[in-house]
Amino acid sequence: MTRERRLPECWLTDMDGVLVKEGLAIPGAAEFIARLVEKDRRFLVLTNNSIYTPRDLAARLARSGLKVPEQAIWTSALATADFLADQSPGGTAYVLGEAGLTTALHDVGYTLTDTAPDYVVLGETRTLSFSAVTTAVRLVLNGARFIATNPDVTSPSPEGPLPATGAAAAMITAATGATPYFVGKPNPMMFRSAMNKIDAHALSTVMIGDRMDTDVVAGIEAGLETILVLTGSTSAGHVARFPYRPSRVLPSIAEVIELV
Repeated sequence: MTRERRLPECWLTDMDGVLVKEGLAIPGAAEFIARLVEKDRRFLVLTNNSIYTPRDLAARLARSGLKVPEQAIWTSALATADFLADQSPGGTAYVLGEAGLTTALHDVGYTLTDTAPDYVVLGETRTLSFSAVTTAVRLVLNGARFIATNPDVTSPSPEGPLPATGAAAAMITAATGATPYFVGKPNPMMFRSAMNKIDAHALSTVMIGDRMDTDVVAGIEAGLETILVLTGSTSAGHVARFPYRPSRVLPSIAEVIELV
């Protein structure tokens, strides 16, 4: 039996390709955030980027003209920390990642160590070294469980694609035979942890994204209404190639404002 959807009370939205593109706010994004605040809607801005803390991201969004409170930002690093705190409270981890990931793990009571950790945790990083990868490989071979913040193999930059978490994970997998558990999109767990944070119910929550293969499929699997906007990775012509459909396809975030 199909459950009847309720009027949207909570909103989840991707960041890159929906609200911003190459550091600039997409037309309508500022008005959309302002409408959410005006209507007192519970919302979170989601990103698979694990490099930055929510405070860092809020500052970067502010420079693009978007006023998003840091408590309204949910990263794959926060989702990973939330997952690990539930799986093994007060555990230990060897981390390959930046401040966004290490801070999130510290905040849930994890100890970071390279001595017999419970987990090897991989996030996006611009400073990956051969020495760190070697340590990670040896720890996984010695029994540490392998976790990664997200499976994205590249991330965008003004100069072109950059190798990302999924690419680094493939290197460790090739050396150990161990496949990591990816917490971020398209794992619907990231959406469920975000919904728990704002006390949202699936039947009255909407997910807005620009990618069919991450945002939309994870939203569908989490039981959410989904909106695809065409300002990012997926064009209108590509939608029909996928075996699933978003609830709506709209040109941009500007057309979502009237739905809030």
